[in-house]
Parts: sequence; structure tokens; C-alpha cells
Amino acid sequence: MVPAGRAKPITAGRALGCTGPGLRVLVVGGGPAGITAASTARETDATAEVTVATEFEDVAYSPCAIPMVFGREIPSFDGLLMHGPEHYRGKGIDLRTSTTVESVSLRERTATVGGEPLRFDRLVLCTGFQYERPPLPGADLPGVHFVKNLRAAMAMDKELEGVRRAVVIKGRPLGIEMATGLAHRGVEVDLVDDEPWLMAEYSDPDFMKRVQESLEKLGVRVRLGVKVEAIEGGPDGRVRAVRTSAGALPADLVVFATKTHANTRVAKQVGLRLGSTGGIVVDDRMRTSEAGVFAAGDCTEVPHGVAGIPIRGLTATHAVAMGRVAGANAAGADRRYEPVYGPWAMVAGTVQIGGVALTRTLAEAMGIPYMLAEAEGYSRARYHPAMMKIRVRLLADPKTHRLIGCAMVGGENLKERADFLAFAMRKGSTLEDIARMENCYSPPIGALNEPMALAAQAGLRAIGKSW
Repeated sequence: MVPAGRAKPITAGRALGCTGPGLRVLVVGGGPAGITAASTARETDATAEVTVATEFEDVAYSPCAIPMVFGREIPSFDGLLMHGPEHYRGKGIDLRTSTTVESVSLRERTATVGGEPLRFDRLVLCTGFQYERPPLPGADLPGVHFVKNLRAAMAMDKELEGVRRAVVIKGRPLGIEMATGLAHRGVEVDLVDDEPWLMAEYSDPDFMKRVQESLEKLGVRVRLGVKVEAIEGGPDGRVRAVRTSAGALPADLVVFATKTHANTRVAKQVGLRLGSTGGIVVDDRMRTSEAGVFAAGDCTEVPHGVAGIPIRGLTATHAVAMGRVAGANAAGADRRYEPVYGPWAMVAGTVQIGGVALTRTLAEAMGIPYMLAEAEGYSRARYHPAMMKIRVRLLADPKTHRLIGCAMVGGENLKERADFLAFAMRKGSTLEDIARMENCYSPPIGALNEPMALAAQAGLRAIGKSW
């Protein structure tokens, strides 16, 4: 049986091209998935001719860190580039930056790359995402930004030197990080969202209230339930205000943090199957619906480990893992990519927020039954001066007590807890397992009682169960 959101496996008889000496692999996209796919293909088959074409000037950088550079938590953009083009060319990869793949013919196994013909045997699409661009008057004015490209971010950083007021539109993760970074930079920030609470699509309102309060302590004005109607320009042609349902907000700069959509221009051209999220449908080998064509990263959709439904728009770590599978298999290996549980964590204002798989909001929206296990604990020994409180909310199946979700908010080290719980869910761990878990006790780095274990114990205690 093919899991939900997966393409049917491609049989050997339908394979496109060849394997072995002289295999030609074309990777479209130079982000985390693309550059990893290319490197892995070369590692898998050292004789393969691997070409990467990317429309951007740089590859293998961390766009997630851009808001932190704006806020000067990270002093400059220099460290965001992992390697320059020479590194990849030295590994035998034909890297073509600032290059567009205009067309692809699967029948002829040719592509037009930067206006030149290129032959290939295997195609790997890692074309990433595009922002949703609302049809608002003035959305194309100078001073209005969508944060993604490193070079554009560098130009925006210089622009910030003269910015006093900024409006960030949508309280999604990037919007919260941008509001945080700009506030650290000394910019007066309005964060506008038409939803009733921040990250309302998948977060719990009481936890996000903590985030809102944290942002407001930094001076960010959080405006919820407010619709953006237009971007207004000044006499110089630049943005000067954002008109909303609650009135006009002065702005020298506007940042959109809207939803993202899979970039499927090439996928549509070659007739790949797209799924319910709009992403490219792949199987567990990252194979698409067309023989010899693989895909990885934000342009694809993969199954959710708990709900079983296809999802997309995951983190760069997921893109890298997908790229490894796609690149290896394009070069003749047989690797698998497992359904995802999606651990995540971020700094939001002065607190951390994170989770895994389902939140209570998501479980209720999807009609998935759950039981709650919740408690507050400490990040370090309670008497340590740097101790911070952490609230953990676990969701479990009411019958089996297997973990199906988690939300956390508080002080520090939520990333490691999210990683641990995602692994525990993949292995089928229960509340009883977490209640009895071992944990390290060291006053400056870990409390005697682990907050995750306290939450599990509280949930079991509430239904009269021992552990």
C-alpha cells in the first residue's frame, strides 16, 4: 500500500536514463535540498556528472538566520554562507549560479539552462517555495520586502539604517522573528495579523499569549484581528504607511511574512503529479510520478507521521534529509525517507516556543481524539540564578497513550526537547515511557525533574494511572 500523499513506486523497467559511469544528473535549485542532493549524488557515484542550476547568486546559506542579522544578534552576513561556489566545483559539481532552467524535455532528456542545451539522465527538482503575494494596492512599492534571498537581505540591511517605523504583516514564524529582530535593531514595529492569535493555523492560543506578551515587552505593537487593506506611498514613491481595518500605520519599511507555496513551475511543465498541498508528490525514495525524476525540499509534500496527511513547508533540516535521499537514489542508491513528525522551536521575543506533530488546536481541527498531559518545570535547578520556567503540553492517544503531539513555551533548550520527543514519537513511545524517562541532573544545565516527565506524570495521574 502506498502511504497517503505518496507517488506509486517507479519500477526498474520505467527508469529513465542509465546508472554507472557517465551518469548525468541535473539538480534544479541550490538551496539546502538542492546542494545536498548534488553533493550526495557525487558521493554515491564519483563518476556522475552533476550539474546544479540556481536562479540565485549564492548556495548553501542559512536564510533562517537573516532576521537575527537584522537584529545584530548575529553581527554580519559573513557566517551565513557555508561554502563558496569554489568548494562545490572542487567536489566535481558543475555549479551554475544566477541561472534559470527555462525548459525541460523528459522525452529528449534535455533542458535549456541559461539559454544553453544540457543533456541529463536523472532530474532532481529542489525548486523551493514562493511567498503568497496578496493582491494589495502598493504591494510593489520600494520599501516593501519578502525575506528570502541573501543578496536582497544584504541590501535591506543597509536600508534599515534609515528606518524608524516598520510594519510586519502576518504573525507566522518568520513574522515573529522579523518583529523580534527589528525591535532589537531599535526600530518601532507593528506586527499585524487578521487572525485572533499569533501562528493561529497550528498553535495554541494560551501558549502564543506568552509570545505576544514577550514581543510587547520588546516594544512591538501586536495588532490581531486586523486586516491589511493597502500599502500607501509617499511623494518620493516609497512606502509611507500601511492602511488597515484599524486605521493607517506609519511605515518606512514593510515586511510580508505570508504563506508559502511550492515553486512548481518546472514540475508543471514536465507534467509531474501535484498533491493537495500544491507540492510535488513523491514516494519514500523521493521519486516523482515521472520515471527518473526526483524531488526534495519545500517544493514537495510528504506524509505526516501522526495524521498521515501530506504536508509541506518544513524546516531546512528536513530539506537536507530529503536532498540526501533524492541525490543518492538519483545516482543509483536505494534510500528511504520516513514520514515526518516535524519538531520545531524558535525564539519569539524573549521566550522560546516549540513543538512536535500535533498541537491541541490542530488535533481539534482535524477531529483527532487526544488526552492532555501538562506541567510546568524548570530548565535548570530551581535555585540556579539562570533558571527559567518551561511549560510542556503533551498530547497522547486516549487508548494507547502513545504520544501524538507536543507544545512547549518557556525559557531555553526547547529545541533539544522537541528533537527528543519527535524521535520518541517515531519509536511509538507512550506517556508511561516519558514519565519514567532518564534525565541528566546538573544544576547549571538541567533540573532534577525533567519538565517533559513531569507533564507525562501529571497526565497519567489525572486518569488514575501509575507509571
